Amino acid sequence: MTDRVRIGILATILLSADLSMTLGANPSPAPFQPATAGYRYNFPRDHGSHPTYRTEWWYYTGHLHSKSGRSFGFELTFFRRGVPPEDIKTLPSKWSVRDLYLAHFAVTDITGKRFHFSEKFSREGLGKAGADESRLRVWIDDWRAEASAEPSAAHTLVAHDETHALALTVQPAKPLVTHGAAGISRKGKDVGQASHYYSFTRLATSGKLTIDGESFDVTGTSWMDHEFGSAELGTDQVGWDWFSIQLEDDTELMLYRMRRKDGSSDLASSGTAVSPDGRTRHLEVTDFQIESTGTWTSAESKATYPSKWRLTFPSLDLVLDVTPLLADQELRTSRSTKVSYWEGAVAVTGTKQGRPVKGQGYVELTGYAERLKM
Repeated sequence: MTDRVRIGILATILLSADLSMTLGANPSPAPFQPATAGYRYNFPRDHGSHPTYRTEWWYYTGHLHSKSGRSFGFELTFFRRGVPPEDIKTLPSKWSVRDLYLAHFAVTDITGKRFHFSEKFSREGLGKAGADESRLRVWIDDWRAEASAEPSAAHTLVAHDETHALALTVQPAKPLVTHGAAGISRKGKDVGQASHYYSFTRLATSGKLTIDGESFDVTGTSWMDHEFGSAELGTDQVGWDWFSIQLEDDTELMLYRMRRKDGSSDLASSGTAVSPDGRTRHLEVTDFQIESTGTWTSAESKATYPSKWRLTFPSLDLVLDVTPLLADQELRTSRSTKVSYWEGAVAVTGTKQGRPVKGQGYVELTGYAERLKM
């Protein structure tokens, strides 16, 4: 927030708009468009914004290493949330708010065992925040993620606060993959309980990371998710557990478990396995098991999260043990999405077809501090 006027405007919007920040069940009424089967992706167009859908995010996570051997994790996420036309009180005006923009920036100093996060909240209008509709370009103030319209173009990521900064170039090392079936990633059983969802599962990464005034030239591997839709969590859903995994043999895995109030997995939970040559395999909820083997309790939010997991994929002859690289990687976003969630760098070991395998990844856990709602 940069001035009192802006804070007042955003506070008014928060009071007048339903800002639940999920892509689950129970689709929103018109005017926002639900995600339905048959969607045909068109790139670079679909890297851009989709204002006919209510909720959208661009999500980057990754593992970085300095020349001296320091290790880090990072997260940079931009959210767009559409405001219903009936809640827009200032048309026509340059100050009209059709979309809210939010961003989270986090750094896990794995070597130094420290975690740091910051956040931004702004509005479309007067250039304070926005997203291009024809290509990847989303920003809040001087935080941004962007790329040219070329199919294999590198992405530029920039974010900073008073003590931490990143300036990274991430280059696709494998083609993007779409998740789900028939153009949708299901989040519930009914029509519209879905999103359109794709990922760059392996991005060669280089650039600069600054921590408390000390700068590091870094290289590493990142992951990018882009998801858009108009639905909300179902009444019997509380949140999700999401995993992105990059194995050293160039295999990647994405899976999510939509979590119900009783702790069980919604049948819409699913995943994607990406082979070294880029071929994909859709995973139904019956194709994998997620077993929590430990817990961690936040001193701040008092939430108890699962910590350490065993992931089993019988049809792939694959068993993975996933371990957080730092216990406390909780973001408490009181100035933006108003959600406490755990998003952290993890190490991966296991066996694949009887042979040892290892890798890295990121895990996101929502709905443990309270039912996921902005």
